[in-house]
Amino acid sequence: MFQRDYLMRMISQMTEALGQVMGLRRELKHVEALLVIDELLDKKFRLNGRLIRSLSEEDLISMMTTSGVMEEDNLGAIALLMKQEAEIYEELGKEEASFALHVKCLQLVMRLSLRDAHPSLMNPVKEAYALLDVLSPYELPAATKELLMEWYESQGRFDLAENTLYERIRQGGLMLSEAEAFYHRLLLQPDERLVGGGLPRAEVIQGLADLKVTQTTDSE
Repeated sequence: MFQRDYLMRMISQMTEALGQVMGLRRELKHVEALLVIDELLDKKFRLNGRLIRSLSEEDLISMMTTSGVMEEDNLGAIALLMKQEAEIYEELGKEEASFALHVKCLQLVMRLSLRDAHPSLMNPVKEAYALLDVLSPYELPAATKELLMEWYESQGRFDLAENTLYERIRQGGLMLSEAEAFYHRLLLQPDERLVGGGLPRAEVIQGLADLKVTQTTDSE
């Protein structure tokens, strides 16, 4: 009962705060909106925007994990506030700050998705795709691409995972042995799942063969 009451209070407070932030944004009161976000982070989580920007998503998850239990509702709320802050910086023309926060938020929601978290206030999978759409004009950091490849594979989007794999190979961020392991994992999948994931078995086999050709060429 106590946990349910706490959750309902948090949802109510977050909904009210997000409405207030969006209202201030419509009025172009961006500084006030940022203050509302910081005040809520401090009140609910003993965090502030500066600290969140300095922590990795793994650090945030660690901070919000007690006795091995991840506080997924708190993390979902933090992700939503982080996204609002990123959008405010974008509206202010602070592209670098906006990009960094959007990336951090993407990494956090992908981590939540990989851990099969179901926060009450948001859907990590939907948020990840929405953030990827926002970030599509930009080159993602290498660490984000590594996580993205894992996430696409977990979502059964094998075609997109393969695209990310080749990006990482071209940029020198993935060893060929890791790429081979990816294709070998896919070969364990049933045909219908591979087809549904946009990468039929014949293409998986061809991808593995292409890697071997690359290895042979590199060794000559």
